[in-house]
Amino acid sequence: MNTFGNLFRLSSFGESHGKAIGGVIDGCPSNIDFDIDFIQNELNRRKPGQSKISTKRSEADKVEILSGVFNGKTLGTPIAFLVWNNDAKSSDYEQVRNLYRPSHADYTYQQKYGIKDYRGGGRSSARATISTVVAGAVAKLILNKIGVQIFAYVSQIGNVKLNKNYKELDLTKIEDNIVRCPDNVIAEKMISVIDETKKSGDSIGGIITCVVKNVPTGIGEPVFNKLHAELGKAVLSINAVKGFEYGSGFKSSEMNGSEHNDIFYFDGNKVRTQTNNSGGIQGGISNGEDIYFRAAFKPTPTILIKQDTVDINNNETVIENKGRHDTCIVPRAVPIIEAMTAMVIADYYLINKCYL
Repeated sequence: MNTFGNLFRLSSFGESHGKAIGGVIDGCPSNIDFDIDFIQNELNRRKPGQSKISTKRSEADKVEILSGVFNGKTLGTPIAFLVWNNDAKSSDYEQVRNLYRPSHADYTYQQKYGIKDYRGGGRSSARATISTVVAGAVAKLILNKIGVQIFAYVSQIGNVKLNKNYKELDLTKIEDNIVRCPDNVIAEKMISVIDETKKSGDSIGGIITCVVKNVPTGIGEPVFNKLHAELGKAVLSINAVKGFEYGSGFKSSEMNGSEHNDIFYFDGNKVRTQTNNSGGIQGGISNGEDIYFRAAFKPTPTILIKQDTVDINNNETVIENKGRHDTCIVPRAVPIIEAMTAMVIADYYLINKCYL
């Protein structure tokens, strides 16, 4: 599937070293203020070459809107957009065109389609997430109208962990450093780990935490298509994500019901919970508390260390990668996590409006 969503839908296209990455957003309501500067800024947070710890591929990633917008407002018709690829160096991949790169999608794409685009991974490249970020930015513009806020941040790189609860953090400080961790002391340690890993030619993974505030009560579905299931599907569709947990997650398996249950109380005339082990979702439906989850990212599979592999002719060989790659993709994935989350929340918000 290259289409995601129910009412608010994104159909994306393009390869890493093709002419462009693009998409069509369908189901966006009309008369939404279309802030192109905001959308471009979201892309700037994702683009390569933005800091010393990201790939040196130099792309402006400037979005062009082709349809669906007039006089600064959405028309309610499909919004088509393009981002041109200008700095693809396909020659970097000539030496691996017939090889299966370890932990990449080369082998599985070859088996499924009988052909693979070896240039930067083709469709399986994280560059395809440009479309996700544009659609997510539009979804955020919808959610702005109801006060929903989405904050994602890096909470772990390798063994360096930010152990504070998100409520102890100033989430407005996420963009204050290049690793996007809202604790500058821990951020410096994370940057050091990435620098040392880069010097060795290796790569490293990490964890992103995401918090969604002011979600209306009652969005989501009760059996299939539960809100947390859709968030899990969305997050696990992002390149390199290997794990997803929301609320108390795996920790809940160690707890008794008496300590895990979120006790209800009245805050004025509003029903609240004293704790939020449910992660803002109960029975697949939002309960009005903060939604929060964590996503685990594997290390970037392209490393500058020789590795054993096989080729398309079933010969055992050795691979030695070249080119421009992120030692750690986690900091650049922060806006992607936010984008997929925004698409899900906006989609389910619009679905819920159909019931009213």
